Amino acid sequence: MTIKEAQEAVDRWIKEYGVRYFSELTNMACLTEEVGELARVMARRYGDQSSKEGESHDPSEEMADILWVLICLANQTGVDLTEALQKTFSMYCVLAQAKPIFASENKTQSHEKH
Repeated sequence: MTIKEAQEAVDRWIKEYGVRYFSELTNMACLTEEVGELARVMARRYGDQSSKEGESHDPSEEMADILWVLICLANQTGVDLTEALQKTFSMYCVLAQAKPIFASENKTQSHEKH
């Protein structure tokens, strides 16, 4: 599944099964809550905290929850996450003086040189 497909799938699910998107502020609070849940799992699985009986130790569940809410926020604010991630990769490549990661960046940079 591509990021674009994920954004489309979440949007379809919200429209078909969810009533509506939560407000942006509510989803931001939900995202913060999910990141906290991932932090708890990481602290207990890889850190010094002990687990409580019945708690999940699988960080993938919490990471997927974070991705879901992040996609909701992107959808409702009009952010194309594929484009945004490509821009971030480009920025890090420039900072690291590394070659571009995506083929489209190579074309853009070669056109800018001429």
